[in-house]
Amino acid sequence: MTTPDIAGAAPLPGLRASNAGGAANAGGAANAGRRRGDPVKALLHRHRELCERAVDPLEIAAGLEAHGITDRTATRFRHRNVFSLAEELYARTPRGEVPQAAPAGPAVGPRALRGFGYALLPGALALGAAAAQMPGAGAVAALGTVAALVWPGRTAAGGRFPALLHLLAAAAVGWAGHRHGVPLGVALALAVAPGHLAAAVFAARARRRLAGSRALEDFADGVRPLLLGAVALFTAAAAGAAALAGAPLGAAVPLAVLLFLTRLLLAHGAPRGPVAAALALALLPTPAGPLAAAAGLLVHAVLALSRASAHATRS
Repeated sequence: MTTPDIAGAAPLPGLRASNAGGAANAGGAANAGRRRGDPVKALLHRHRELCERAVDPLEIAAGLEAHGITDRTATRFRHRNVFSLAEELYARTPRGEVPQAAPAGPAVGPRALRGFGYALLPGALALGAAAAQMPGAGAVAALGTVAALVWPGRTAAGGRFPALLHLLAAAAVGWAGHRHGVPLGVALALAVAPGHLAAAVFAARARRRLAGSRALEDFADGVRPLLLGAVALFTAAAAGAAALAGAPLGAAVPLAVLLFLTRLLLAHGAPRGPVAAALALALLPTPAGPLAAAAGLLVHAVLALSRASAHATRS
């Protein structure tokens, strides 16, 4: 198993079942196992592929959570929480070779440096186009921003960034640029690099927090401040970029935060529906549209990114 690109990755195999269905299956497995005297055996058989591919118990814990198994459900299998249950499943899974666990922190290598270099390009191109007073400078800034700040690499379905969301993001940026001029496009383009760094730091620290947690609630309580801190830091960076470009803060900052949250959610395998709804809301011809969209998407991000399954190592 290879270490994923920190900006985004495909979800773990077999983790697309609904939470309700997963919880029902877990209860049935527990009852069946209890009748045989081994409540974990049936669960191990049901999730054998997940257990065999996992490089550590954390991946199994995240996968069980994605199937709707909570700490309360784990008590049916005679364990105090999902992490303890995952450790038994990991220990009881036969393996030909002992897999190497992926590092919790980011790998600072050529790939990471190349990604940061790409994140610098939109700002440089936008500044150059604006300084040269080139026709279409706003369009250059808009396209560069959407391509670099929103595009996370891969999404929950394992495919490329869906065309609908790409078009919605480009439309939101283009509409804002049309209303507020080239400075807003330049401000958004300048915010790409700090957005790239903030997303990478959040992913690394959340993964480290996952490695140190012993219960799902413990992880959720720890990762929420990390997310809010990352959003606050990026908001400050976006405000600085807007001031540098001479763009209105009330227009540039909410839209930048909306794009940043879009990147985070898609990079961590969140559903596309709420993201599409937020981007569509930003297209409404009202100054409050982007602000309301960013606020709504932040609430969704706090719920979605506080799940362990959003940060598990993926193949």
